[in-house]
Amino acid sequence: MTENMPILQPPRIPKRLTNTSLKDEMKNEKFFTASCFADGEIRDESIEKLCFDKVVFKNCTFINVSFRFIELTDVIFEKCDLSNVDFSDAVIHRAEIKGCKLLGTNLAESTCRNVLFDHCSADYASLSYSDQKQVKYQSCSLNSADFYESEFEDVGFDQCRLNQANLSGVNLRGIDLSNSSFDSITISSEKLAGCTISSEQAIGFARVLGLIIKE
Repeated sequence: MTENMPILQPPRIPKRLTNTSLKDEMKNEKFFTASCFADGEIRDESIEKLCFDKVVFKNCTFINVSFRFIELTDVIFEKCDLSNVDFSDAVIHRAEIKGCKLLGTNLAESTCRNVLFDHCSADYASLSYSDQKQVKYQSCSLNSADFYESEFEDVGFDQCRLNQANLSGVNLRGIDLSNSSFDSITISSEKLAGCTISSEQAIGFARVLGLIIKE
């Protein structure tokens, strides 16, 4: 584990949750609390400004779903398929997203506070222009993920795959990439100062900066 990983506030989930139908209830309600959605599927839905507070999703699948401006507070997603879901402009606070598929998921312009992404497949995910504070990516695949112009504060990457990820415009001061892996990555040279990398990664970064390396 890299040093200085952010210490996150975990979701505040009550001991008793009401089992709720994912598909049926979302058509009638926009606010959910103290609920558990398990083994459900929702498809072909476009709803804005849904609110979930103290909610757990387990083994749920979202297909062709757009939930822009969604609010997620004290929420856990466990082994869910959120591939290509549109969660742009989301507000996410005290959330754990564990073992989920996030292939191409759209979290652009989202606001994230105390969010853990743990063992997620998030290749091609869009997090451009996101505002992230106290966010941890742990053992995640983030190949070709887009963080363009995002704001990072107390963000950690631990054993992640970041090949061809786009971190252009992101201030990397205080970010530790030393135990994550990538062959190539897009960064802004003027925002690189204070980023921690490994000696092996330094060669790749030198090439990005236009330096010529003699063997």
